[in-house]
Amino acid sequence: MRTQKRPIHAVSMWVRRQPPKVKAFLAVVSGMAALVLLRVIVNDHDNLFVAAEAVHSIGISVLIYKLTKEKTCAGLSLKSQELTAIFLAVRLYCSFVMEYDIHTLLDLATLATTLWVIYMIRFKLKSSYMEDKDNFVIYYVVVPCAVLALCIHPTTSHNLLNRISWAFCVYLEAVSVLPQLRVMQNTKIVEPFTAHYVFALGVARFLSCAHWVLQVLDSRGRLLVALGYGLWPSMVLISEIVQTFILADFCYYYIKSVFGGQLVLRLPSGVV
Repeated sequence: MRTQKRPIHAVSMWVRRQPPKVKAFLAVVSGMAALVLLRVIVNDHDNLFVAAEAVHSIGISVLIYKLTKEKTCAGLSLKSQELTAIFLAVRLYCSFVMEYDIHTLLDLATLATTLWVIYMIRFKLKSSYMEDKDNFVIYYVVVPCAVLALCIHPTTSHNLLNRISWAFCVYLEAVSVLPQLRVMQNTKIVEPFTAHYVFALGVARFLSCAHWVLQVLDSRGRLLVALGYGLWPSMVLISEIVQTFILADFCYYYIKSVFGGQLVLRLPSGVV
């Protein structure tokens, strides 16, 4: 068992000793390598989007288990769940009035689950809620997202309010996990179920990002044109990439912890 840990530990220690620029370069190279691998092994890139939804569902299932079986919401951010409920509600409205499809039903199920989680944290398990650790000011992300949506939104033929609402939910989704990361940063120790949930979010965001990036590459940029003109197509892609990179650092320490045989994830100072 020790011989299996040594190479991973050696690589981990080497990466930690590198300056920030080298770490950023390694992260970019790793991401590009993963995209190339996915492009080779996945024939239909729409399957990546389905896989992202499936992994997200697994994360939600872990969260439900934590709340129902463990009877505690310690380590969870109520504000992150509230931001998730906001962007899901807005996206659900946009789906109904703009393009009703299977994703509308998936968003409805996710919103219902998120509202149940909010209810459990606020009322049933309030005694275990770490309110002092969940100190992220949500206006810091809601207001900028709203302003950005007013300035940069789709240029389709839909109603202006609907286009602005769609842009708002895209931007808000990209940063909705920030309060959860703040809670983990404040506590420094992340118990297993919360770590599994956030890691599932990270994997889902990466698969979703890979789906969009590969679609753009395969269409040779025509997909961006189909989304509209101006800055909006680029902002959609940037939002997907931002979601992925926000969680990349946490996912690195999660994988390192799992391979190291640690049940509790300990985050060093400065992470997220």
